[in-house]
Amino acid sequence: MSSIRTTVHESLPYVDPEPTPAERAAAESLITSEQESAGPPPPPPAPLATPTFSPLIAAELDRIAAKQPLTGIDLSRYEATDPSSSPSTTSSDLSALQTTLTRAYAAAAYLSGRHAHLQLLDAYGRNAWLVGNWQLEAELRALERELEEARREVDLVSIQRRRAQDEVGGELKGLDEAWRGGVGRVLETEVATEGLRLQVLERQRGRG
Repeated sequence: MSSIRTTVHESLPYVDPEPTPAERAAAESLITSEQESAGPPPPPPAPLATPTFSPLIAAELDRIAAKQPLTGIDLSRYEATDPSSSPSTTSSDLSALQTTLTRAYAAAAYLSGRHAHLQLLDAYGRNAWLVGNWQLEAELRALERELEEARREVDLVSIQRRRAQDEVGGELKGLDEAWRGGVGRVLETEVATEGLRLQVLERQRGRG
């Protein structure tokens, strides 16, 4: 937000003359004195309360601050199992066989889906990318047309504004001079009235 002392509100820019440095300095002096008479500025807002997190969130924030890798997900289950590392079928450890089989199913499902996605990307990815670019270009052209139309409307409004102010500029200047003359005559009348009042008082005192 710009300062009130530097913001210019143009009401009649094509009729009113630019203020002189002396007039601008006088206006800024009045604004400063008004701000000083308004009292001290309001106090700053109270500081925000310290946020509290659960132990899990706090631990995750500490991990991020320490730049440590995420270890909550076992990525090895999505990798193909090495047959040489699998237990032999003669082993009596059925739980190890069950674990190996479960991981093999998970890895096979993941790799199968990834392979299908890569095939789709290879077959249709280029066309999808080109279509996406075409849509973005169409949106960009539409926005550019809207911007150009808005600029044209702004130019038309500025031209109409200047034309309207030029048409009534002479009348406004005449009214301004008439107002100033009227104010001057009112002041002259008040001065003359005050002089007459003083004369009346002097005569009344002389008669008394």
